[in-house]
Amino acid sequence: MASSDNSSPKPQAAQGMSKALTNYGDREFSLFLRKAFIKGAGYTDDALSKPIVGIANTGSGFNPCHGNAPQLIEAVKRGVMLAGGLPVEFPTISIHESFAHPTSMFLRNLMAMDTEELIRAQPMDAVVLIGGCDKTVPAQLMGAASAGIPAIQLVTGSMLTGSHRGTRVGACTDCRRFWASYRGDEIDAQEIADVNNQLVASVGTCSVMGTASTMACITEALGMMVPGGATPPAVTADRIRVAERTGTQAVAMIGAGLTPDRILTGKAFENALRVLLAIGGSTNAIIHLTAIAGRLGIAIDLDGLDRISKETPVLVDLKPSGQHYMEDLHKAGGLAAVLRELRPLLHLDTLTVTGRTLGEELDAAGPGFPQDVVRSRENPIYPQGGIAFLRGNLAPGGAIIKQSAASKDLMEHEGRAVVFENLEDLAKRIDDPDLDVNPEDVLVLKNIGPIGAPGMPEAGYMPIPKKIGRLGVKDMVRISDGRMSGTASGSIVLHVTPESAMGGPLALVQSGDRIRLSVSERSLTLLVDETELARRRAAMPPAPPRAEDQRGYRKLFLSTVTQADAGCDFDFLRAVEIRETVPAKPAQPEDKA
Repeated sequence: MASSDNSSPKPQAAQGMSKALTNYGDREFSLFLRKAFIKGAGYTDDALSKPIVGIANTGSGFNPCHGNAPQLIEAVKRGVMLAGGLPVEFPTISIHESFAHPTSMFLRNLMAMDTEELIRAQPMDAVVLIGGCDKTVPAQLMGAASAGIPAIQLVTGSMLTGSHRGTRVGACTDCRRFWASYRGDEIDAQEIADVNNQLVASVGTCSVMGTASTMACITEALGMMVPGGATPPAVTADRIRVAERTGTQAVAMIGAGLTPDRILTGKAFENALRVLLAIGGSTNAIIHLTAIAGRLGIAIDLDGLDRISKETPVLVDLKPSGQHYMEDLHKAGGLAAVLRELRPLLHLDTLTVTGRTLGEELDAAGPGFPQDVVRSRENPIYPQGGIAFLRGNLAPGGAIIKQSAASKDLMEHEGRAVVFENLEDLAKRIDDPDLDVNPEDVLVLKNIGPIGAPGMPEAGYMPIPKKIGRLGVKDMVRISDGRMSGTASGSIVLHVTPESAMGGPLALVQSGDRIRLSVSERSLTLLVDETELARRRAAMPPAPPRAEDQRGYRKLFLSTVTQADAGCDFDFLRAVEIRETVPAKPAQPEDKA
C-alpha cells in the first residue's frame, strides 16, 4: 500500500510564463517569443511575472448547464488577481448530456484527454476547472489527476425549479414522471407541452440529485472544491462568491504545492463513496469515481462499496430518492449538513484544497440548524446506502441497482425475460401492441455497454411498454449492461459486467427465460441450465462488423475502453500499477494485536 504521508509539498521548477516552453533549441528565445506574442494582448512584464492560474472554460451554446460560465470566469479572475496571480482562461471540449451523440459517456474520455493535454501544454501553475453537466466534472478531474499540477474544481451549480399548475417541477426526475404519464395516456399533448416549458427554469445543472449534483457533492467530499461549493444554484450570488473564493484559493495552492495526488488519496475516495451512498446519489458516480481513482493507482472494490452501503443510510431527502430539490439542500446548509451527520464514518484527516483537513473544515462550518432536507442517521429516509452491488451467473463481474429509488415490491422478484437485442430493437418493438409482455416480466436490453452501443448510453431506463403503462403500471424490473440517468428511478439493474458485446452471459438470455433478482441476497440469477447456456454460446454468431468502428476516435474508444467495473476509462490512461484498494477491509482481530 502506498504511504499515506501527504504532508510534504512538491518542489516546482519553472513557473508562470517559463513553464511548458516550446522547444526551439534555445530556451531563452522560446520565452522571448512567447512574451512577444502574449504582449500583443496588452500584458505588461509585471503581469507576466505573476503565478499563472489557468481557467478551463467549458462554456458552449450547446451546453445550457454551463450557461453561467461567463459570470463564473469573471469572478474567478477577480479572486485570482486579489491573491496576486494572473488568470488566463482557455477553452476545452464541453459535453452536454442531451446534445452529445451517440452519448456523452462516449466523449468523456476525449474531454479528459483534452483537459490533461492542455494543462500540460500551456504555462499555468494551477488550474481552475469549470464544469457542471454530468460527464464534464469527472472528465476534468480525470485529466487534472493525470496532469499533476494544483487543480481546483468549480461547478456551475444547479438550475432553479419551475412550476406546473401549482406543482413545483425540475429537471429531470419530473421530466421522466410526466413523460411516463403522457405515455400512459394520463395527460394530453397540450399538458406535456406546458410541462416542457417549466422543467428547466434557468441555466444550470439538473435540480435533483442526478449525476451532476452527485458529482458536485462528492467532489466537495473528495476535498477538490472549496467548502460549501457544491450546492449554491447557478444563478445565485452565493455561486458567484464561491467562484471568487475558488480563484483566490487556486493561487494559494501554488505556494503550497497542493497537487491532486495529495488530496485524492484512498481515504478521500472512501469518504466520497460514503457521501455517494448517503445522498442517494447517481449510479454513474461509481463509474466516474473508479476512473478518477484509477488514474492515481487506486482501485475501488465494489464488494467493499456494498459492505459500507449496509452501514451508511440515505440521509438526503432529494428526488429521485426523496422529495426535495438541490436549492433546498443548499438552504439546509449544503453538504456540510450531510458531512456533519456522517462524521463518525469519515476519515477526517484527509486534505482539502484549502490546505486544511476535512475535519478542520467541518469544525469551521459550525453547528447545524433545524431543517427537514438532511435527516439524522437515526431517522434516515432509507436504512441502507442508495446503491446495492449484485453478483450472479448473469453478472459474474457485478451489476448495480439504485435500491433507494426502486419499488419495494420488486426488490425480490422472479419473472419471465422479455429480451431486446439492442436499442434499435427496443425502439421498434417496445410499444408494439402484439409484444408478448405482462407486468410481472423482466425487460432485458443487450448491447448498450461501453463497446456494444458504443459509449454505454443512459438507456437502461427502458420505457414501460405502452400497453402496460395504460394499465397503470409505473415500474418493472429492467436489466441491461448500460447506464441510467441519476435523475431516474425504478427497479433497474445496470452495469451488468461483462457486457453482452464482450460475450458476457447477458448475451445468452432469450425471451421466456426466468430471471431472479434478490436485492437482499445481492444476487442476479439467470435460471437456465449451464448445459443449455453452453449450447447457446457455441451457436452464437460473431457480431457483424460496423464500418463506422474502423476510424477516428471511435476506433480508439472501442480498442482501449475498459468495462464498467474499471471506470470505462482508456486502459492506457490508467496508472501502471494499483497501489491501494478502497474501501479498506475492516481490521481483523489479529490485525489489532
